[in-house]
Amino acid sequence: MNLFSRGLRVAALLLWMSACPAVAVEKQFTLTVKAGTHDHANVPAVVTLQLPAALAGARSATLTCPAGNKIAGQLTAPELLNGAVAAEGSVVRELHFILPNLKREAAMSLKAVISTEPAVEPGFAWKEAPGEYAELSFDGRPVMRYVSKPFDATSKESKEDTGKPFHHLYDPRGRRFVTNGGPDGLYPHHRGLFYGFSKIRYGDLTGVNTWAGADTGHQEHNAFVAQEAGPVLGRHRVAIDWVGPESDVFAVEDREMTAYHVPGGILVEFASRLSSKVGAIKLDGDPQHAGFQFRAANEVAEKTDKQTWYLRPDGKGAAGETRNWDHKTRDPACVNLPWHACSFVLGGQRYTCVYVDKPSNPKEARFSERSYARFGSYFEYELEEGKDLELNYRIWLQEGEIAPETAQTLSDDFVDPVEVVVEP
Repeated sequence: MNLFSRGLRVAALLLWMSACPAVAVEKQFTLTVKAGTHDHANVPAVVTLQLPAALAGARSATLTCPAGNKIAGQLTAPELLNGAVAAEGSVVRELHFILPNLKREAAMSLKAVISTEPAVEPGFAWKEAPGEYAELSFDGRPVMRYVSKPFDATSKESKEDTGKPFHHLYDPRGRRFVTNGGPDGLYPHHRGLFYGFSKIRYGDLTGVNTWAGADTGHQEHNAFVAQEAGPVLGRHRVAIDWVGPESDVFAVEDREMTAYHVPGGILVEFASRLSSKVGAIKLDGDPQHAGFQFRAANEVAEKTDKQTWYLRPDGKGAAGETRNWDHKTRDPACVNLPWHACSFVLGGQRYTCVYVDKPSNPKEARFSERSYARFGSYFEYELEEGKDLELNYRIWLQEGEIAPETAQTLSDDFVDPVEVVVEP
C-alpha cells in the first residue's frame, strides 16, 4: 500500500470516529431518603456526592422508586454554602431531585443512575442580555430576572436607577413581573428581591447606604460566577461589589439565587456570603431599609394597597393593617419569625408571598410590613475581615391565599429537610 492510499484510510477512519457518538459514562447507586419529624410533599431534596473524575461532566440523573416510578434528577456543582471538599481523584457534585411525598418518620429507597448523557426532560434555561440582565425560564416560561445594569454616576437619577442589582420574580404563569423594578413610582429604592443596609460604618465613614444606591453608597454587579440549568432547578451565582461614597469597594458579596421546579407556585432560595475588604464593618439600618426584603410591583401602591393583608405565625391580620418593629416598642411579635406571608392583588389576581427565615441567620431578626407589599427582616451585625457573613432564605410565591399550616410546612421543609444518604 502506498503512502497516499494509507493516508486516505487513516483520514476515513478519523472521519468515522468523529461521527460516532461518545459513549456515555454512568454510575449506579442506592439512596435512602428519611423524612424525619415532618411530612414532606413535592420538596427539593439534595445529597452531596464524591464522583470519579470521569463523571465530572455528568448533569443528568434518573431515580427509580420502589414502585417503579421515575423521578428526574439533576447534578450540579456545590451550592454556595455547601463547603464540601473533593477527595483526591474525585469531584464534588450535588444530586438534586423533587421528592413527591414521604410521611413523617418514614424512609424510602431510590435507585439512582447518573450519566454524562444530556437530560431529555423539559427544564430551566438561562439567557443573557449583556449589560442589562440575565433571565431564567422553565420550558419557555419566564421565572426570574437578575437586573445587572452597570453603575451610571452621571446624575442622581442614574445613580438611583443603577445602584442596586436585584432579582425580579415573574408570576407563576410567567405573564408579568410581580416585583417592583423602578425607577418610577412610590419608593423606587425598594426593588424586587434585594439585600443591603442603610446605616453602615467602617473606618472613619458613617451612614454608608447600599440600600438607596446613590451618593452615600451603592452596589455594583461585578461578574457572573456560575450558573446551572436542568429539569430540577435553575441557579446562578453573581459577584457584587459593595461600594462606599469614595468609590471604594469595602466589601464583596457572592449572591446565589436558585429556583426549583415544584408544582403550585415558584420556590426560590437566596444565599449570600459577604466578605469585608476594610477590616471591621458595622452593618445596620432600620426595618424598612435593611436586610433581605421583597417588594411587590408599584401597582399595589397605586391601586390595591387597601387589599393587602399579612399572615403571621400568630394569625391573619386585617386588610391594610401592618406591624413594624421599632427601637421604642421593640414589639416581640415582630422579632425572629420563622416565616412571614404577604397577600396582595395585582391585575385583579391575588398572590401570596411567603418569606422563610432560617435559625442560622443572624438574630435578632426584626420584621417590617408595608401595605404596598414590601416586607422582610433585618439585623445588626459586626462583620470582620476574614470572618464572612453567610445568609440563607427562601421565598414562595403562589396565586391565591395560603393557610398558616402551609406556610409552616414551607418553613419545616427548609429548616428540617429530608435526609438523603448514599448506601455503601
